[in-house]
Amino acid sequence: MAQQHPTQPRVIALVVAAGRGVRAGGGIPKQYRKLAGVPVLTQTLQAFLKSDLVDLVQVVIHRDDTHLYQQALDRIDPAVSHRITRHAHGSTTRMQTVSNGLEALGHLAGDSDIILIHDAARPFISQDIIRRAIEAATDHGAAVPVMAMTDTVKRVDAAGNVSETLDRTSLHTVQTPQAFRFGLVRTAHSAAAKAGYQDATDDGGLVEWAGLPVATFPGDPANIKLTTAEDFVMAEARMVTAPSMLARVATGYDVHAFGKGDHVWLCGVNIPHDRGVVAHSDGDVALHALCDAIFGVIGDGDIGVHFPPSDPRWRGAASDQFFAFACERLRARGGIIDHLDISLVCETPKIGPYRSAMLARIAGIASIRPDQVGLKATTSEGLGFTGRSEGLAALATVTVRLPEPNGERDVP
Repeated sequence: MAQQHPTQPRVIALVVAAGRGVRAGGGIPKQYRKLAGVPVLTQTLQAFLKSDLVDLVQVVIHRDDTHLYQQALDRIDPAVSHRITRHAHGSTTRMQTVSNGLEALGHLAGDSDIILIHDAARPFISQDIIRRAIEAATDHGAAVPVMAMTDTVKRVDAAGNVSETLDRTSLHTVQTPQAFRFGLVRTAHSAAAKAGYQDATDDGGLVEWAGLPVATFPGDPANIKLTTAEDFVMAEARMVTAPSMLARVATGYDVHAFGKGDHVWLCGVNIPHDRGVVAHSDGDVALHALCDAIFGVIGDGDIGVHFPPSDPRWRGAASDQFFAFACERLRARGGIIDHLDISLVCETPKIGPYRSAMLARIAGIASIRPDQVGLKATTSEGLGFTGRSEGLAALATVTVRLPEPNGERDVP
């Protein structure tokens, strides 16, 4: 049995991503197909990670999709991806897949914690619906988002003839996330498994079968589920036209002197060297230059404003956390990184053996592809402080897109 927590209940998102999605086409499960160049699952997870109300995210995947899943995770900012727990494996039915996810959470969730069960193929989930789901589950124990029927609904017989026109005033369609107290929904799933009940098409229906009341809260017409190839066409068009974006470019520069030590940090990679650098943090000139470029492109000061060297918290700190913070500030403004470019200026150390690791590290922190990162190294031909091997410098240029002023952006 899950333990009870004496503190305020936590909120955990359980994302169901084990389906095959054959109707959507594309050659891979629909949750891994890309919208605007980003996997659907990545966008779904980012929506939950964007919420300060969600403490953990549990994903349930198909056993054959481990590589695709890792690719989706690689696009997520490391500053928030730590809130994603180790994935669980799904089963042949949605009910069993959700049960597997609940079991995986057994040692993490208390009976009073809130579970948001969500389809991976609904990437347009808004922050408002996440908040409404949590509030409804807190108040009622079980709740589902619904949309009132606006079309006339008819019952059609086997011959294709209308047999009845239904009163639509009490009819609603149901979305996810469906929200429950952990103990309540886990008990319902256990009871269904023991009884051999497998007819529920959603978790709210399963809780209904168990004889428990299920409340409703307003859904969101934008919270569509991607099912067919046509859904992807419309979703792609929506993402392209949703915000009007402006291209912006900014630069950053940083320099550090060599000092005592046996390594230097560059682009988040530890490089052995016969000297270190003199710095308050780890002295990664590349990441510092990138931070200033990103802060510059959004008009948000510089690295010294956010991480002042006078603050002892940042003494010896890893610069990757500074860069992750800058990327998150950009995303909070609705920004999209198109390209990052770094020029390193130093006589030593030699960069070539570490280039691939540097590209991968920067891309991973920024949640972009390695081919969106440029990295060059040059010497000063013996001129100046770098030419005399007294230190090293970095110049960075970032190219991003930002929503136009006064525009709205709620696409993860």
